[in-house]
Amino acid sequence: MTSFPPALRVAIVGAGPAGIYAGNLLATAVAARPDADVEIDLFESLPAPYGLIRYGVAPDHPRIKGIVNSLHEMLDASTSSSRRTIRFIGNVEVGRDIALDELRERYHAVILATGAIRDAVLDIPGVELPGSYGAADFVAWFDGHPDVARTWPLDASSVAVIGNGNVALDVARVLAKHAVDLRTTEVPDNVLDGLESSAVTDVHVFGRRGPADIKFTPIELRELGEVRDVDIVLYDEDFEGVDPASAPNNQLKVMLRTLNGWRERPAGTASRRLHLHFWHAPVEITGDGEVEGIRFERTRLVTGEADAAPRLTGTGEFRDYAVQAVYRAVGYYGTRVVDAPFDEARGVVPNAGGRVDGETGLYATGWIKRGPVGLIGHTKSDALETITNLIADAEAGLLTDGPGSLSPSKGEDVLDLLDARETAYTTWDGWLALDAHERHLGETHTHARERVKVVPREEQVAVSSQAVSRDGALVR
Repeated sequence: MTSFPPALRVAIVGAGPAGIYAGNLLATAVAARPDADVEIDLFESLPAPYGLIRYGVAPDHPRIKGIVNSLHEMLDASTSSSRRTIRFIGNVEVGRDIALDELRERYHAVILATGAIRDAVLDIPGVELPGSYGAADFVAWFDGHPDVARTWPLDASSVAVIGNGNVALDVARVLAKHAVDLRTTEVPDNVLDGLESSAVTDVHVFGRRGPADIKFTPIELRELGEVRDVDIVLYDEDFEGVDPASAPNNQLKVMLRTLNGWRERPAGTASRRLHLHFWHAPVEITGDGEVEGIRFERTRLVTGEADAAPRLTGTGEFRDYAVQAVYRAVGYYGTRVVDAPFDEARGVVPNAGGRVDGETGLYATGWIKRGPVGLIGHTKSDALETITNLIADAEAGLLTDGPGSLSPSKGEDVLDLLDARETAYTTWDGWLALDAHERHLGETHTHARERVKVVPREEQVAVSSQAVSRDGALVR
């Protein structure tokens, strides 16, 4: 005899790819059972869905549109049918507008999918100087995140970007790219205005390891070479002993060949330059009251014993670069949920296979589960593990009517609580209205664009609460 709740109710905290994948996988798995139904509420602290896909990826990536379309279809199919499976509840932050315990009283299970939106710490002297920025903050600005300042200081002519991953390349490319070439993207108008007045001429990207250890993807790297009026500058000393033929996988071979192709180009005459440096470990950001330079120690790999992997070590050679701004793209740090267990050292919710340690009915998926590594495909397989374990717990009778005084099976609606608190939450229909409105703004813009993002949170909420006509214009 099954112990699976006949009407399983699950809350997912976070409506980025991790949360949406988890909801879709759960809905699909339960739909295959003849003995149960599922109702899923997807909570998001921002008024709009998609998380880092909307607010953490450079707007000039055309392939991102395909990911957004896929996530949209998953949610739209679940929210627009006569029998709703997934309900989007935006502009609600767990720990501010509703407590985690209040969710756990109302649902058989809660899945944390809050991701990682803060910059990891780079612990070197001078990191707090004005002109030293976290890459996550800059990305949030140029993506129109509602909770960051509308302006960004772009008065530096020479800029350092620390990191050898895709975020570092996004930051470097946006800094080096001419604003006119971003006019057809969904970058907000305030960002375009800022970039058009940028003083940047040279962007230096620094990696601690060598070219054979880059963490880019081939498409990200290739996009650099396609940026108009920007020369790519590399340094032969960084490529000593690097042979693309000996790369351990085809992806790295392709990237090393791309880099070597750039090295063979004749010196360019572009108005901007993007320098790629390897074997540089940051030591100190220097300056008197503001960033004036950055110091690195040259590094190399030292081979240890037969079975030991080569280790990175400093050479004792230091180099100084005159820059007026530093962007730290050294990784992300997990977004904590108030009252949920949290590993401060790793920036994750401690868990085993998605089951949060010591907490029955509480789960995690995505970067908050495993740390900020991997691509979208990893997020989907990661969600599958969590959902598989959640369903196994339900079948084992572990997901009962909750630890609190309420009973999830009796159907108390969380919206009643939010309404009583006068919380201005948004819905899926509200997102469709905002989406249509942004597309209409793009169609009627001076520079024809697919959309123009609405940036202020209060304006997003206001648009989401109003109807729109078929052409996307607001019906006042």
